[in-house]
Amino acid sequence: MAKKKVEKVQYYGTGRRKSSVARVYVTNGTGKITVNGRDVNEYMPYATLVMDLKQPLDVTNTADKFDVEASVTGGGFTGQAGAIRLGIARALLNISQDFRSPMKVAGLLTRDSRAKERKKYGLKAARRAPQFSKR
Repeated sequence: MAKKKVEKVQYYGTGRRKSSVARVYVTNGTGKITVNGRDVNEYMPYATLVMDLKQPLDVTNTADKFDVEASVTGGGFTGQAGAIRLGIARALLNISQDFRSPMKVAGLLTRDSRAKERKKYGLKAARRAPQFSKR
């Protein structure tokens, strides 16, 4: 007997935060989240970051319906978690537009544009001035 090849439907979303960029693929599954080939709990050092990352799935009640595979580069753990979160949210929008209003209310579809401010000349950092000396 010939085996039937079941094609998995993948939904894609890109997320960015600080200097991190995440490519996120959401497929039908059981709720397994993989980041750069490792389990999310193994990859992320803090449980709060994992909670933050799973927020789009929790808001749409789809935590146990989809598998998430993310490949993320750049930045630190906080930026990467934020990038993956936005990527998951955008991928869920490709699945169904019904998810838009609950995610919009939760603020999950907005890209957090805050980034590090550049250092200015004559200063020690972006805004930190050298210590004043009277003499």
